[in-house]
Amino acid sequence: MELDAIESQSAYLDYNATAPMRPAALTAMHEALSAVGNASSVHHHGRSAAGRVDRARRSLAELLGCSPGEIIFTSGATEANNLALHAAYAGQQLIVTSAVEHPAVLETARALTCGTPDSLTILPVDRYGQLDTEALNASFLGRDVSLVSLMLANNETGVITDLSPMIEAAHSAGALVHTDATQYVGKLPLDLGELDVDLMSLSAHKFGGPQGVGALFIRRGIRLPQRPLTFGGGHERGWRAGTLNVPGIASLGAAAEAAKRNLLEDASRSTKLRDLLEGELLSRLPGSYVNGAGAPRLPGVTSITFPGAPADAVLSSMPDVAASDGSACAAGAPSPSHVLIAMGLSREDADATIRFSLGYSTTEQEVRRAVASTVQAVTHVQALMSATAGP
Repeated sequence: MELDAIESQSAYLDYNATAPMRPAALTAMHEALSAVGNASSVHHHGRSAAGRVDRARRSLAELLGCSPGEIIFTSGATEANNLALHAAYAGQQLIVTSAVEHPAVLETARALTCGTPDSLTILPVDRYGQLDTEALNASFLGRDVSLVSLMLANNETGVITDLSPMIEAAHSAGALVHTDATQYVGKLPLDLGELDVDLMSLSAHKFGGPQGVGALFIRRGIRLPQRPLTFGGGHERGWRAGTLNVPGIASLGAAAEAAKRNLLEDASRSTKLRDLLEGELLSRLPGSYVNGAGAPRLPGVTSITFPGAPADAVLSSMPDVAASDGSACAAGAPSPSHVLIAMGLSREDADATIRFSLGYSTTEQEVRRAVASTVQAVTHVQALMSATAGP
């Protein structure tokens, strides 16, 4: 079947990998691409470009509940995570993070501390993917801590971390707090006036903006040395050199406006569709189970294990459904999901896990199509695996 035909009949349930661009975001990008002007220039065209950037900064700030001056635009959450950790780590101090973080945090932390156990503590999670505040407090004992970096919502399971007690404990120990909120922003209400993190990362393409643009929130007034990853003209108040991606930033701002306008409605609808998907699959495929069930989770995310059915084989058997084998960011990795292993899954079950993620434009028809295809594919693969295994 031709690719276009497959896409026209497919169910796109991979929003955590990248969400479809919102119509308003596409319009904003097209308008900015059709114009000319460098936001650093002082003539009319430059001021017009700068105006688009300013509007986007205000729109994102309204979505996050912060000041526009606390936002630094980046190429995405990976860069924002790197920028945050490089700035916050003073050397010869401790970074505390968790076993279920995105590689953009885990690998950056390992690189900064050169893998030294005395400089990096990776906290375990329970079988629901949640952290223990007591374990966090214990990691501080007798230590000089520079940074605690804990994600707000997990990209594979959708499990939400209750950061408030973690933030209080970290600040009491004199540490800065960073959160990777990439999967949370634009999906549930967020008020940085109440969530007292010092640094927060995000990407536009997770909530309907374009790929290749994101932001780092830096709370005004915190003591943080400026350690840019790139050097040049001092753009973004010296935090990130380079000509601003005006079309991408304008599109991010439009996506932020649209997400804020429909936030509660989209969250409610995504939750109902997620619950429909889970209920149908669990009832039709005995033995399957949801990872993180019982813990607070994002509205449209579910990680389901189908024992005896390797996820890569299942996904190959249902080309009309777009979903992910664990995290799309780690696609093709030879090892199983580090998140699922940290939650206690065996390697076999981790390899038999599929993440479905829904969003603002997901329809019930797509969900029911995905259910039918998944049931057929899992049943087929389980039968093949059983036959191959023999008596």
